[in-house]
Amino acid sequence: MELNPWGSSTIKDYDKLTREFGIQKMPNLGISNRYFRRGIIFGHRDFDKFWNADKRSVLTGIMPSGPMHLGHKMVVDQCVFYQSLGIKTRVLIADIEARVTRGISKEQAQKLALEEYLPNWIALGLDPKKADIYAQTNRSVPYYSFYSLLSGRITLNEMSAVYGNLTPGKITSALVQMGDILHPQLPEYDGPEHVLVPVGADQDPHIRLARGFAEKEHLIKPSATYHRFATGLEGGKMSSSRENSYIALNDPADVAVKKASNALTGGRNTAAEQKKKGGDISKCVVYELYAYHFAKSDKELAEIRRKCTTGEMLCGECKQMLAERVGEFMSSLAKKRERAKKEVGKMEIFR
Repeated sequence: MELNPWGSSTIKDYDKLTREFGIQKMPNLGISNRYFRRGIIFGHRDFDKFWNADKRSVLTGIMPSGPMHLGHKMVVDQCVFYQSLGIKTRVLIADIEARVTRGISKEQAQKLALEEYLPNWIALGLDPKKADIYAQTNRSVPYYSFYSLLSGRITLNEMSAVYGNLTPGKITSALVQMGDILHPQLPEYDGPEHVLVPVGADQDPHIRLARGFAEKEHLIKPSATYHRFATGLEGGKMSSSRENSYIALNDPADVAVKKASNALTGGRNTAAEQKKKGGDISKCVVYELYAYHFAKSDKELAEIRRKCTTGEMLCGECKQMLAERVGEFMSSLAKKRERAKKEVGKMEIFR
């Protein structure tokens, strides 16, 4: 099994993933959040240490390289949850990484961040007044000094052991990522503190590299949680390069409704067969959309599952209900996003 933080990793067996890479299964800490309750967050590294720490923060990044979609929303939701608990949130805009790994100019990355990503983050509930939002190209001097230190304290062999084949751009990206993850340990940034990084499993190489370096340098090892990939609307991985695989947060409501209405289901070949055998939710993107985003109560999700698997509800009815919720959500988000743009206009992230 290979995890590629710069490419396309597809994971079918999450149990195998945890075994091969030493990711721990989530402990039952009674956390009232759907991503934890429903097993969407499936694994961690030292989450319990972060959860019980007196001084802690959550760190995540914005990669401004394409349309922001429902897959990206999963990280925002987690950050909003941690903010609701009074936990400090750090949001980095990865404009250096976008340039070295995606070929996106600094100007393009900043435009995307200001016009699409940050307005959507705020519209989804992030409180920018309680977050440290910064761009990699605009961080203060101690950040760059620390980044330079990293490049002299780690060997190419250590990096190759984690990532495999490396290019100069990937080496730069990995060092910048490690600097982002570990710089909250510095006193200039209120450190040292326990840092949690919520990621998809494909980003685990960055976490392992940072944890290995932290242990060697006697820093607090960063914690991480890992969430399942969002399935594309047509099946397979949701990808920014395949427009019909995702619902973009900037899609007009009618476009999003149409995409949801065309999403892959686990339905049988005929209505009669479905009424007899029930649907197969393991193949159903519609059910996943409910689980991840559009069924707030576990009781309601269980009822949708029951009706599907017993054949009581057919795919057309299920899709119609989902489409209505998608339309309402997108219309509401668009209004909130317009208000958020005014707030973003007052920020001085790139000045």
